[in-house]
Amino acid sequence: MKQTDILNKRWYLYLTEFFSGMAVMAVELGASRLLAPYFSSSQIVWTIIIGTIMIAMALGNLYGGRAADKNHDPGRLYRRLLIAAVWIAAIPLVGKYIILAVTGLMIIAVNTWFLIWAAFAACMVIFVFPLFLLGTVTPSLVKYATDSLDDNGRVVGTLGAWNTIGSILGTFLPTFVTIPAVGTAVTFLLFSGILLVIASIYFLSSGKKKTAVIISGVMFILCAFFGNSDSFAFWERDLTYEGESVYNYLQVRDTPQATILSTNVLFGVQSIRMKEGGLTGMYYDDALAAPVMARFQEKEHPTALVLGMGTGTWAMQLKEFFPDCEVEGVEIDEDITRLAHTYFALDPSIPVTTYDGRAFLQAVDGTYDCIMVDAYRDITIPFSMSSVEFFTLVKEHLKPDGVMVVNMNMRDDEPGNINACLSDTIASVFPSVLTVDVRGSTNRELFASETELTEAFARGRTELAKAGDNSEMSADLRDRRLVLADRMTQTADRQQVYRGGGYLLTDDKAPVELLGMRVIDGLIRDEIGYYKQRFREEGIRGLLEAI
Repeated sequence: MKQTDILNKRWYLYLTEFFSGMAVMAVELGASRLLAPYFSSSQIVWTIIIGTIMIAMALGNLYGGRAADKNHDPGRLYRRLLIAAVWIAAIPLVGKYIILAVTGLMIIAVNTWFLIWAAFAACMVIFVFPLFLLGTVTPSLVKYATDSLDDNGRVVGTLGAWNTIGSILGTFLPTFVTIPAVGTAVTFLLFSGILLVIASIYFLSSGKKKTAVIISGVMFILCAFFGNSDSFAFWERDLTYEGESVYNYLQVRDTPQATILSTNVLFGVQSIRMKEGGLTGMYYDDALAAPVMARFQEKEHPTALVLGMGTGTWAMQLKEFFPDCEVEGVEIDEDITRLAHTYFALDPSIPVTTYDGRAFLQAVDGTYDCIMVDAYRDITIPFSMSSVEFFTLVKEHLKPDGVMVVNMNMRDDEPGNINACLSDTIASVFPSVLTVDVRGSTNRELFASETELTEAFARGRTELAKAGDNSEMSADLRDRRLVLADRMTQTADRQQVYRGGGYLLTDDKAPVELLGMRVIDGLIRDEIGYYKQRFREEGIRGLLEAI
C-alpha cells in the first residue's frame, strides 16, 4: 500500500486524532500520580500540571500548523508520534530520578514557593516535550485531511470531535481502570504503546522508515522491561507494601515497634499501630484529651466519630482506653481501609464508611460525644472541610457537651497563617476553643465545644486519676487509665485558650493550599538550611558529603 493510500482512508486520520487526544489526557492524569507522592495532590499541583500541559499544547499547535504548511510530508507527523511514544514510555523509568534531581536543584536555587517551583520544573522537564509533539497532531491532520475549502469546516469539526471523544476516554480510563488495576507505570506504557502502533501502521504501510519503527519498538520494550515498576520510593528495600489507590500513593512500613502508613514518599506518617498498644508518642495521644473533656471515663457508652479514619490509629486508642465507647470512622479511600484490616489489625467491630467526611455528616442525623477531624495532609487540605459551613455542620452533630478535635499538621505563628485562619473560623462557630502544640512535631491539636473546655479538661483529668482507686475496674484498664492520666497532665501543661480573630474561611473563599504553602516553605527552609550552608561554603562536594 502506498503512503497516500493510508492517508486517503479518513478513518485512519480520525483514529490518529482520537488516540492522540486520549494519550494527552492519560499523560496528564499520569503526571498527577507521578508527582503526588513527592509534591502532594493539591489543587496547586494540579494547576501546575494543567498549566504546563496547556503551554506545551499551545506551542505544539503553533509549530504543527506551520510545519504542515511548509512541508506536506505526513511522515514528519508520524515520526513525532514515534518520538512522543518512546518519551512517554521512558517516564516510568527515569521520571522519579528526574523529580529527585530537580528537587535537589530547587533546594539550592530557591527560598520561597519551593514546592511550586520544584513541581513546575519537574513538569517542564518530563512532560512538556512529548505533549508539545502531541500538540502538533491536530493542525497537521487538518492539512492532510482537507481536500478543499468546501469541506474544511466539516473535516475540522470531525477531527475535533474525535479528539474530544478520545480525551474523554483518556480521562476516565486511567482514573477508574488502568491506574487502580495496574498502576501509574503501566498506564504510561499502555498509552505510549497505542501511539507507537498508530505511528508504526503509517510507516509500515508506506514502506518507509522501517528502521525508525524497529528502533522505537526496541526502546519501548526496554522501557517496559526496566521501567515497569510501581515503586516510587525506589531507594527503599524494606517496605511491607507499596501501591496506589484512586486517591493516594500508599506505603506501609513495618518496624519492630510499629506498623506505619504513609501517603508521601519523602515525609509524614498518616497512620501508625504500636504493636504493644498504648500511646504512640505522636499527635494522636494529645488528641485523646477530647474524649477526656467529653467525660468518656464517666459515661456508660460514649460515642465517637473519626472523619479521616486512616487505618484507625485513634479509633483503636479510644477502644483501648475507653472500652465501652462506640466509635465509627469515615474514610474516603477504601484501599486504606483494606490496609487497615490487612496490616494494622483494625478491630472488625469498628464500622468504617467509605465516603467523604462532609457528605457523611450531611447524610446522617446522629449526634456524638466526640468528633475528630483528621483529614488534612501536608498542603492537601480539603477546603470543604475547613470552612464555617463545615464546622457548623460538625457542631450540629455533637451532643451538648460534645467535643470536636481537629488535627492541624502545620504549625506557624505568622499572622494570617493557615492555623490562624482555621482557628479563627472554628472560634466563630464554637464559644470555647483550646489548642495544644504537639511536642517534637509541627502538629497542633485544636479542641472546640459549646462547654467550657478548660474546666472540662481539669475535671476529666481528675476522674482519670481516680482509676487507681477503682477496684471494680480490671487491673489492665486501671494501668492504661493511669498512663493516660499522666499523659493528659503533660498535655494540659501545653494547652492554650484560643481567642478568635478576624480570619474566616468559607465555602466561597478558603485559600487553604496557598496558606499551607507558606508554612511548608518555612518548614523546608528550616530543614535544608544546613545543606545550603554547606553548599555555599564547600560547593557540591560538601553538599554530597552532608547528604
